[in-house]
Amino acid sequence: MATLTVRNVGAETHSALRRRAAQHNRSMEAEARAILEAAVRTSDGFIGDWLDSAEALRGEPLELPERSLPREVDLA
Repeated sequence: MATLTVRNVGAETHSALRRRAAQHNRSMEAEARAILEAAVRTSDGFIGDWLDSAEALRGEPLELPERSLPREVDLA
């Protein structure tokens, strides 16, 4: 496994990480590792993330309409 050193972490970020680690019953190192792994995990991209957020807010799945071809424009 590789080792990563993060320098110049602000005091507020450090405190927030410490609180978050305590909430999850993990060390700060384990919490930082979990955050990094979640951040780089393959996702559906922006649209997938947005849909997940919208569903979470609504409490039900959000259906997108079918895409249609653009209408033809007569330029004559």
